[in-house]
Amino acid sequence: MTKPVKKKPSNSRFVGAILLVAVVGVAVLGYALSRPRAGVKPVDPSLAAGTAEGYLVGNADAPVQVIEFGDFECPACGQWATLTEPDVRERLINTGLVSFRFYDFPLDMHKNTWPASNAVACAADQGKFLDMHDRVFATQDRWNGEATNNPKKVFLQLAAESGIDTAKWEDCFDSQQHYPRIKANLQEGVRRGIGQTPTFIIGTKMIPGNIPFDEFRKYVDAAAAEAAQAAKATPSKP
Repeated sequence: MTKPVKKKPSNSRFVGAILLVAVVGVAVLGYALSRPRAGVKPVDPSLAAGTAEGYLVGNADAPVQVIEFGDFECPACGQWATLTEPDVRERLINTGLVSFRFYDFPLDMHKNTWPASNAVACAADQGKFLDMHDRVFATQDRWNGEATNNPKKVFLQLAAESGIDTAKWEDCFDSQQHYPRIKANLQEGVRRGIGQTPTFIIGTKMIPGNIPFDEFRKYVDAAAAEAAQAAKATPSKP
């Protein structure tokens, strides 16, 4: 008796299946980026910042003003800082379109977040805010509350790697002289109704969560268009 010949799977069917998955994946991604983000709220862009200072990155007079409320021990903040923020700086801040200001928003659930904010503030005294900000976010696994009860040891090493005068930095860190500044930034977030980290205020929108670059850019472009429209509506001075 002749055995039936088994047909080999068609390559065309296999390739077609892959293409179908790819198309569906792109469609899902496009929908995710285009649909309204949950929790987005309108805000008054002219709301004064009170006594909070934050940390300015870029040109203060840029057309679009962006604020981030972040917690240095927050994993989502760390992901945004290491994966998305470099593109935001290169393509939006360095080009002069966006002015970016970071405010500390230390959450009670994170044991070492206040020392982390303190470490960055002391680095900012020596003109090293961005450098220390980036290093602290990139090394969360070394200094967070699950990893150590003595985060200062890690921060001191990061400060040295940043070229900071470590003696001055250590005096600053130990004195906790910037705790009032950190508290003021936190209170500013509470006043604005911040409910999670990171949260971004872009133009007239408050957007919670880790925003991918393409979505972030859409909010920036919308804010730029609003700013341009407002400028046209404002009578020019004689």
